[in-house]
Amino acid sequence: MTAAYTSRRLTNDLRSLGLRPGDIILVHSSLRRVGPTERGAATVVEALRAAVGAEGTIVVPTFTAANSLSSPVYRELTRGMTAQEIDAFQEAMPGFDPATTPSTGMGAVAELVRTTPGTRRSTHPQTSLAAWGPLAEAITRQHPLDCPLGDDSPLGLLYELKARVLLLGVGFESCTAFHLGEYRSSDPPVRLYDCVVADGRQADGRPGRQWRSFNAVDLDDRDFGRLGGWLEHQCTDMGRSVVRRGRVGGGIARLLPMAHSVDLAVEWFKEHRTAGGGSTGDRIPLIRPPG
Repeated sequence: MTAAYTSRRLTNDLRSLGLRPGDIILVHSSLRRVGPTERGAATVVEALRAAVGAEGTIVVPTFTAANSLSSPVYRELTRGMTAQEIDAFQEAMPGFDPATTPSTGMGAVAELVRTTPGTRRSTHPQTSLAAWGPLAEAITRQHPLDCPLGDDSPLGLLYELKARVLLLGVGFESCTAFHLGEYRSSDPPVRLYDCVVADGRQADGRPGRQWRSFNAVDLDDRDFGRLGGWLEHQCTDMGRSVVRRGRVGGGIARLLPMAHSVDLAVEWFKEHRTAGGGSTGDRIPLIRPPG
């Protein structure tokens, strides 16, 4: 039986991969693929904090889907429902509150970062990011509703700050930074998004809710795996591989410079992206909430 990994062991692995004190890192992770750890997600977060030090900043995606009419999660949950059942389902959907709403499918490490004292979270009701460290407030301060993952979102600032992307036990399919490349592509398709947010309290004491609709780039992650496979064969101007690869615990990890990777993604999309929608949003007519 494999012994549980310690934070010291994971810190050493992260430093061997290339993490350095003061780094700003956008982390996507799978605790299961890292392997058994002494204290679960807490061991991984402790190792990340040790690797980047007190001057470093850790950023994680804290996306939400349970409050959305325009997500695959909603489509699957309402499949086969009658119109009346869908009305009741929508009435019970929780409104997004950046202070309390858990992320959906982002993993235990991201959730622990989100709930760590001192962490800041952006306010976008679908694609929020949470950050811990000295730049957390600046990174999460601005996140317009109509710019889920574009230049005016925290991703745009991470690009300017020369952040690095850490894929910890996950593939390029999870690389949120590539969405910034979509925004920078020529004439990206736009679609309608619908979600519900928390809004005070109703007269009967129940949490208040408000529906929000916005048009934004039609996010499409279906080909991120192919893009990442190509990226692993690219080199920097210094002749080094753009993507650094190694083991962290029992899992494969990849470390890549966000700005250079996004720039390369834009070029790759020009040649390889095909028409059609992706897996991040759904392409069926929305059943809009009343009012």
